[in-house]
Amino acid sequence: MDQETIFSPDPAAMARKWARAGAELIHVIDLDGAFAKHPQNMDAIVKIVQSVGVPVQLGGGIRNLETIQMVIEMGVERVIIGTQAVQNPEFVKTACERFPGQIVLGVDARKGQVAIEGWSQTTRIGTVELAQQFEASGLAAINFTDIQRDGMLTGPNIEEIRVFAKATQIPVVASGGVSNMADIQRLLELKSDGVTGVIVGKALYSGALDLKDAIDAARESQSAS
Repeated sequence: MDQETIFSPDPAAMARKWARAGAELIHVIDLDGAFAKHPQNMDAIVKIVQSVGVPVQLGGGIRNLETIQMVIEMGVERVIIGTQAVQNPEFVKTACERFPGQIVLGVDARKGQVAIEGWSQTTRIGTVELAQQFEASGLAAINFTDIQRDGMLTGPNIEEIRVFAKATQIPVVASGGVSNMADIQRLLELKSDGVTGVIVGKALYSGALDLKDAIDAARESQSAS
């Protein structure tokens, strides 16, 4: 929390910018909610959902079914569950049953172990061990984030992502460290291992990566397969 950078005072305007550039999914994390254990930025989230015509996925402070119901009724397409997956695995399974195709598991990794509570705590649970608990639960995807690289623009941890994706049948979306088109190309090569998408944040805000170029490369890769 003491290392935040504010790129814009208007999250909805930024969401519109990325949607215009061709984003097929807007990834939103309520960072205050992650620490407070319940959503804190609902007004901003509503404005984002209402501002764009593409699906929005939301994480941060999602701890009960009532909150999931509330944000889905607001128009959020996918809901990310992280900390609760460690503390209450049955909650994830119940959520998948109640909201089929709309639940995403957030796996935040620090040296192969799962971190929770807004990355403030590292558990003794391995990332693969956590994912494999939910193989038959009906998750829409797993967001796999290497938190030591997230926001650092140092390049994704390709080998760790590859090992993780190959260990689960659930589609994996890679996150953390993406800094340029070379990183995108390296991640596209993991498609056969189960990596189906890439989350990009700081590289876009800093101008290090052009979103349209990244999307074009992904589409070319898809058409070539």
